[in-house]
Formats: sequence, C-alpha cells, structure tokens
Amino acid sequence: MSSLQLKLVSLLVQEHFGDVVEKICTHLLKNGSNNFRSVVSTVKEKPEQVKKALCVLIQHNIVKYGLNKRGMVEYTADVEKALLLVRYPRYIYSAKTLYGDIGELIVEEVLHHGEILMSNVVEKVKVRLKEAMEGNQLEPSAIKDKFIDLVNTHFLQRLPSWSAEDDEESKVIPLIPHLSVSDADLYRIPETAGVTGKRKRPLNDGGRSSKRARSSSVGSEPDQEVPLDDGIYWKVNFERFHRYFRDQDIISAITQRIDKSAGDVVATMLRMSELTTDFMARETKPLSFHDIARQMPKKLENRQLEQYMKLLLDDQTMIVKKYGDAGGGMYEIDLEQASRVICTANIESVVQERFGSKSFRIFKTLLKKKYLEQKQIENFALIPAKEAKELVYQMFAENFITVQEIPRTPDHAPSRTFYLFTVELGQVTFMLAERCYKSLINLMTRRHFESAENKRLIEKEQKVEAITASMQGSGAEPAQLEEIEKTMTQLEKEQLQKYKGRIAKLEQSELQTDKTVFVLNSFILQEAEGRL
Repeated sequence: MSSLQLKLVSLLVQEHFGDVVEKICTHLLKNGSNNFRSVVSTVKEKPEQVKKALCVLIQHNIVKYGLNKRGMVEYTADVEKALLLVRYPRYIYSAKTLYGDIGELIVEEVLHHGEILMSNVVEKVKVRLKEAMEGNQLEPSAIKDKFIDLVNTHFLQRLPSWSAEDDEESKVIPLIPHLSVSDADLYRIPETAGVTGKRKRPLNDGGRSSKRARSSSVGSEPDQEVPLDDGIYWKVNFERFHRYFRDQDIISAITQRIDKSAGDVVATMLRMSELTTDFMARETKPLSFHDIARQMPKKLENRQLEQYMKLLLDDQTMIVKKYGDAGGGMYEIDLEQASRVICTANIESVVQERFGSKSFRIFKTLLKKKYLEQKQIENFALIPAKEAKELVYQMFAENFITVQEIPRTPDHAPSRTFYLFTVELGQVTFMLAERCYKSLINLMTRRHFESAENKRLIEKEQKVEAITASMQGSGAEPAQLEEIEKTMTQLEKEQLQKYKGRIAKLEQSELQTDKTVFVLNSFILQEAEGRL
C-alpha cells in the first residue's frame, strides 16, 4: 500500500461514510490489525461511535475481523476493497446498461447498504420507482425478476450466513460467529424469494441472543416480526463486474483493430465462457467452432465465421488462439495476452500525448525490439541523432524507459560498456497507476473545494426547490411559484450553472481515470499471477 493509495482511500471513505469512519479506516490501514480497545484509545472517539463505524466498514467489506494468536478479536482494513468506492458509479451504470432502470436501482441499493435482504431491496426500489413514476405503481414481481436475473448472471451473490446449529453443538458462545455458505447456495434464490410478508420468530429461537434467552421462560418475551428471507443477505459481486469490464475492453480492442463483426465473434466467445472463467484465469475454456457458430447472430454465415476466425488467429495481437481440430476447431481467448495488449495500448497513448509522435515511435520500437543501443534507436525510428538523444533522455528521466548496462570487461569502464535501452512494462504500469491515484486525489480535492466555495448558492437552490415542491403539492398559483423562483438572481443562476458544469467535468475525469486504473491494475495482477 502506497501513501497515495492511503490518501485516496481516506478521501473516498470520508466522502461516503463521514469523518469518524474515515478516521478509523485510516488508523487500521496505517497500523495494521488492531483490537477494539486499541482502536478506541487511538482514535479518541466514543466506543459506541467506534462500534457503529466498524459495523459500517464490515458491512461494506472494507474491514474484516478474526482471532489473533492470543484469541482476541482483531480488525483489519483492506485497501483494495476501499479503493473500489471510486468505481461505484461505473457498477451502477453497467447495471443500467444490462438490466435497465430497475437493475440500476437494485445495484445502487445493494452498494449503498453493502449487504441487504432481497425483500428490503424490492421494497426500497418499489418506493423509488413509485416516486419517479409520479404515483404509478410497479408490480414487485418485476423487481424480483430483475434481482433474480442479476443473481443468475452472478452480478449479485449471497453472503455467508450464521448457523445457530454450529454454535449449539459447541456449547460455548464463540467470540466471532461462524459464517458459511456452500458453492451451490452462492447463486441460488431461496424459495421464500417469491413470497411477500413477514413471519413471527421468538427471540429465543434461531437468533444470536438464543443463548442468553434460555434462562427466561418460553413466551416471556414478545415474538419478533422478521421478513420471510431473514438471514439471507446479498452483496455485489465485484469480480463479476470486473470480468464484464475486461470483456468489454477486449471486444472494443478487437473492434477497433479489425471491425465490428470480429468484435461480435469475440463477444460471443466471451459470453459463452463468462460464468465458467475466473477473473484471474489466463485463458477461456476451449470452445468448438460449431458451438461458436450456433451462438453467433444469424447475419454471419459459417463461411464468413471461418474467415473471421482465421483473421483473428493471424492477427499479431494473438488474443485468439487455436487449441485443437476437434469439432471444427477448438478456440480460446488468451486473457493474459489480451490484458497485456490493452495495457500497452493505454501506455502508448500516454506516451504519445505526453512526449509527441516521435517519442511514441521510439517507444514502439523499443517494445518491439526489446533492447537497443542509442545508435540502433536512431536507425530503426528514423530520427536524427541529436533529436533522438533528447527524446530518449526525456522518457528516461520520466521513467518510461530504462537502461541495461552490459560491461565487456570486469572493471565496468564506460568506454567498454554497452548501454541498452528497454521498456520495463511492469515498472511503467505501476508508475502510471500511482500517477492515476495522484490524479484522482487532485480531482476529488478540487471537487470538494468547488462545493465548499459554492456552498451558499447550493443551499439556497435546494431551499428554493423544496419550497417550490411544497407549494406545488398544496396547489399554489403559478404567480406564487414564479415569485419564489425570483429569489434566485440571474447572476446566481449563472454561477450555479458554471459550478455544475465544472463538477460534471471533474466527475467525468474521475471515471475516465478509474478506467485507466482498472486496465493497469488488471495487467499488474495478471503479471503477479503469472510469476506464481
């Protein structure tokens, strides 16, 4: 974890959950695993507030808990999970693209709560849709169907649940509950999902307080009403969304390189293996030509498909590979190579924008030839010696290229040493990822500054909108509404318009920067996995 990652997480957690939660999360990231007493004494907050903050962080999977060697409960923050907060708008937009407005609201509610019952999601989405549709009510079954679709395609998954039977056998109340869920139940909708209503549960039956309630007589406590799906919580499967993002990047790369039909072929192959291929897998499972042909859109005939498969195999990116000849040929997508190609394209784009087209030519030459001396760079890139030296030095100073020294004699004398320039792709990727984190910090800081500077105008606009909405509800005359709107001067309206434009640009820049971070980190993870 770098200092830039820590600062970015601090800003994200503060923006989403507030100052107290941010203080505790930052403390855990800086100091590692800590017990509750240590956290309370360090952050100087009330124990009740610390408990609530830890609950929020645990609920959003940012903090995990476990027993240390001495049997004490310790809390540990995960920086990678916290950094996903910046990607929430992209998850929500992807859900809208795939499943419409209902899917968008479902994913938004699940992300907002971290983990939540299906019945609660359905109820909250129903209320929000009713408000948006101006009183027109949508059937809950339509929301449930979308929720089930999201589960079936693995965008939502079930959380491990607490089992009372496990603790009944132990005869001792554990310090931390035993949570478990089988692979078969991870994406299985329970039978109660299609039933609305609540059931009564005695407080001494199946709850966490069952041990404490044994001493009281049965029926002495009132029954507690709980949803029918009580205890079955759901969360967003971030890995599944990341697979979707990766697949879209691959399809886009092939479409830009060849054409849309080639992109459709690759999209079909990825869709056929999307639920069976792990995010960190090096390649998809082999698919036969006949299976691909059956899943392809009807507009593409088998003869055309054969031509496109040959074109993809001959492409120098080598993303699609032939695995065997059975079933008309077995094909697979090399996900590791695809990650490298997409990451390299992003880095090349940065080089071209930062240093110009000639530096881009040198960079491409080094990527292709691996190791070159200064004279060889000049010859291959077709750039004059003086200019080539300046461009190479600029990229070397910015750490985009490195030098490998190869001495001809043991004394390492400069006159008898070869200096070979090369591109360390992993090093450049890591450096650019850090710069992206810095960019995100700057963008968020600027956005917060803009909001603070225009706080009075924002509050005034909100107040005017609230009064207008209230008066419209009570049937006010148009003249009265116009009088309220005039409390905002033309100058104030123009300032607000400019502020909203700046905020929109900053938010869009954050999303674009995070897309680059995703591509870079995907390559870093693939490289790390390849070394194991």
